[in-house]
Amino acid sequence: MKTVRVAAAIIVHDNQILATQRGYGSFKDGWEFPGGKIEEGETPKQALVREIREELDTEIEVGGLFDTVEYDYPAFHLSMDCFLCTVKSGNLVLKEHEAARWLTPETLGSVNWLPADIELIEKLKKAFPLLKEQA
Repeated sequence: MKTVRVAAAIIVHDNQILATQRGYGSFKDGWEFPGGKIEEGETPKQALVREIREELDTEIEVGGLFDTVEYDYPAFHLSMDCFLCTVKSGNLVLKEHEAARWLTPETLGSVNWLPADIELIEKLKKAFPLLKEQA
C-alpha cells in the first residue's frame, strides 16, 4: 500500500485550535487540520510553513511535534506529523478550504473530522490545558 506523508498544523490562538473544512477531493467537506504533503527534500516543518502560506496566506511559527498519526485509508496509508503552531502574520485567508472554525476543548467534537484525525482529537482534548505553553 502506498504511504502518503503529510504535515498538519495544530494552530493554537487564544486557547482555541483552528479546524478547516476540505473544499476538494474525495474527502471534500470533511474537517481537518491545515497542512499537506511533504515534498521531496523538505522536512515536515518546512512543508508545513509552505503549505500554510499557500493554503491560508499566513506565516506560522512551527513548534513541537504533538503526535504522528498512522492511519490506513482504503487506497493509501497516511503518516501525518502534527505540530503545535502559532500565527506569526497573516489573516488566515481560505484559498483551498470551504470553511474554518476556531474550536475550544468543549467544541472540538462539533465538526465532522476526517477518520485519521479522530484519535488525535481525543488526545488534544486531554492535552488542551498545556497546548498554549507548548506552541
